Amino acid sequence: MYIKAILSSCLSVITAVSSLAWSDSARSAGDPARGATIFQACAACHSTKPAEHMTGPSLAKLWQKKAGTTEGFARYSEAMKHVDIVWNEQTLDLWLRSPEEFIPGTSMTFPGLRESKAREDVIAYLKAVSEGKAPATTQRGGGMTMNMQPSTQDLKNAPPEGQVTAISRCGDTYTVKTADSKSNKVWEFNLRFKTDSSALGPQAGKPVIVGAGMQGDRASVVFAAPGEISGFIKESCQ
Repeated sequence: MYIKAILSSCLSVITAVSSLAWSDSARSAGDPARGATIFQACAACHSTKPAEHMTGPSLAKLWQKKAGTTEGFARYSEAMKHVDIVWNEQTLDLWLRSPEEFIPGTSMTFPGLRESKAREDVIAYLKAVSEGKAPATTQRGGGMTMNMQPSTQDLKNAPPEGQVTAISRCGDTYTVKTADSKSNKVWEFNLRFKTDSSALGPQAGKPVIVGAGMQGDRASVVFAAPGEISGFIKESCQ
């Protein structure tokens, strides 16, 4: 399985958690305590601690911030970097309902949180976080458990989207360019460099990127030999 877009399987997790987060008697304004419970399904990819960026940016100071401008985060999609919106109750509700409809071209492929009450609660929680009034909760960080299986793919015959042509590093972000003329920005914690000298391994000097992780947000770049790794990666923020 070659690298996929970020956050492709959060919906079922959030739905399961949100169904337990409130009762029918509490369906008025957003409740930050319930929102904190629902948000735990997102904590694998988003932190609420300042400057702690993961697969996605820190949400610590999200409120009334222009989208795509969180300092120190370098993995925004082009769509997010150029959209002209500010995060508030209205824009967050549209975003959480359907990210792709609200900002076409976003790299966040989470299909949306359909329950309006769940959205209200998450929004109330994010506002409380920005105001320094977040309810006490234990955040689950560090990502979900990887679900890698031994590879049986013939990496010598990888399709263009798997053939790595260049890798650059800027801060905590790797940019991996592939033969299909695309670039994937990957958080350094989610990218692994490996070797495979077997008959199924890549050709010398032609590494291959393969997806990993339950959410498709992690990846491994596989080289034919260890000596290829350091020479292939360039330090560049351009």
